[in-house]
Amino acid sequence: MPPSRPFGAVLTAMATPFADDGALDLTAAGRLAAFLAENGNNGLVINGTTGESGTTSDPEKVELLRTVIQAVDGRAFVVAGVGTNNTAHSVHLAREAAAVGAHGILAVTPYYSRPSQDGLVQHFLRVADATDLPVIVYDIPSRTGVKIEDETWTRLAENPRIVAVKDATGQVDRAFRLMTKTGLAWYSGDDALNLALLAQGGAGVISVVGHVTGQAWAHLVAAIDSGDMPRARAVFAHVMPVIDAIMGGGQGAPMVKAALQIVGLTANRTTRLPVFPATEAEAGRVREALEAAGLYGRR
Repeated sequence: MPPSRPFGAVLTAMATPFADDGALDLTAAGRLAAFLAENGNNGLVINGTTGESGTTSDPEKVELLRTVIQAVDGRAFVVAGVGTNNTAHSVHLAREAAAVGAHGILAVTPYYSRPSQDGLVQHFLRVADATDLPVIVYDIPSRTGVKIEDETWTRLAENPRIVAVKDATGQVDRAFRLMTKTGLAWYSGDDALNLALLAQGGAGVISVVGHVTGQAWAHLVAAIDSGDMPRARAVFAHVMPVIDAIMGGGQGAPMVKAALQIVGLTANRTTRLPVFPATEAEAGRVREALEAAGLYGRR
């Protein structure tokens, strides 16, 4: 049987479109959200790292979230990223997300401050208790500087609103043990490991390359659910060059914005500093990968 999927199986961590001058482009955001909801995605994560959330104001976050909810019109879950390294601020963002109609919350491990495991537990519990929304806890120690330990996961799983994990630890074997032990829905947060994590019972993916591979991820999930591993491997192999081109340099947001411009889903690849736009050479490598996968020009 397929695993429990509180937010569906395929979610994309959506990029935030900006105008040429760097202003928030809500019209483009609505178009992009609608496209994603119509092309393989069961859900969208808004105001996450790929959405350059560190550079958007709280009012911009609310307006973006409201725009996306209206654009998808019930066709996909909308999960609000509320992760900061200030618990009170994350609680505030969670309440604002609930007020505008988000379907769930994504909370990343507080970054840079390197809290203790007790500090992590209290942070996530306060965010979870701020609203009635289900929560995805995002574990990405390479960026935050601290790992969520096994015992901490056990404690977090006791909260009924903490229902899922976005795992970007790179430890697929550990993920299997923890999903079995805690009963939490485990989502792959690393596109290069989507096949591996899904094959051992993961609930789904929260993807960056899903901007252009949403249908492929839907086919991958369907193949694994049906036990057709040769088909699953073939689907994954087909899009692996796209994963390498977009995620290989560790800068997902500018590369995925290049991909969106190339396939005609956005008019530019504008970012906000310190995120720097993809260079022409980088965009060229993304274009080659999209062409090889038959995704170039997709609208």
